[in-house]
Amino acid sequence: MSPTSEPRVVEGGSGLTTVLKAALPSLPVVNLLPGIRKDSGADPSTLVFTRPAVEVTRSEVDAYAKVCGFPRKDTVPLPYPHMLAFPLHMAIMTDPAFPYPAIGSVHVENSITGHRPVRVGETVSVTTRATAPRDHAKGKVVDFVTEARVDGELAWESTSTYLRRGRGSEGAEPGLTFTDMPTGGAEWRLPADLGRRYAAVSGDHNPIHLYPLTAKALGFPRQIAHGMWSKARCIAAIENRLPDAVRVEVAFKKPILLPGTVAFGTAATGSGHSFSLTSPKDGSPHLLGRATSL
Repeated sequence: MSPTSEPRVVEGGSGLTTVLKAALPSLPVVNLLPGIRKDSGADPSTLVFTRPAVEVTRSEVDAYAKVCGFPRKDTVPLPYPHMLAFPLHMAIMTDPAFPYPAIGSVHVENSITGHRPVRVGETVSVTTRATAPRDHAKGKVVDFVTEARVDGELAWESTSTYLRRGRGSEGAEPGLTFTDMPTGGAEWRLPADLGRRYAAVSGDHNPIHLYPLTAKALGFPRQIAHGMWSKARCIAAIENRLPDAVRVEVAFKKPILLPGTVAFGTAATGSGHSFSLTSPKDGSPHLLGRATSL
């Protein structure tokens, strides 16, 4: 963590108030108000948030596992600690020192490293910090770096990369790249209410995931699946082939419209597994990923 920034404490949970706070800076008139307006030149690397240590409960883990396709176990699904970090992500995005509105910031990449399984009933401490914006081919990106510790031991960490579209840089680093990805495979039919079901267990009530009307207001033909749901569902499909210590990286590509159908493909590699979600119609990618043993 930054040696000059003391973590600020955020209580868990999110809801309508958080959604409204996230949406306000996107409104041109409201964005003129002090304390709400965004400064595109601000440096968010001073933003570090933590939450009180939280016990991992059976009921919440089971609810998450059911929506994402994981079996019931005494350890939590690999992506589950992201649920504990989500309020910290929102605290960063809605802070006046964060340069971009939360609505319109696109989650383009996510990397999760599990150092050891987190067990149901353990108490987890979570901290998230932001990095300084860096150039991207389509605008600017900021990384949100999260650490989850059990009794002081680093058990889990992740990096979520968010894009703010704008003037791109031709010399920007490409980010995660994937080659020789599997295509086709099992088809998954996704229901219209998937976004609402995932929002109920994750706290991510972004309007683009909920209803056709709210998604259309933000430029989508209808609601879309959460990127972190699509990653979780892929991990659930290969979970029994992954070691306890593993890194899973994904790039989110074309949005998945709901209701809809996606094709899941996977293949073994020398160091783990590669996987993808693609369109059954034309093979265009929704998600590309890999799992690598540590």
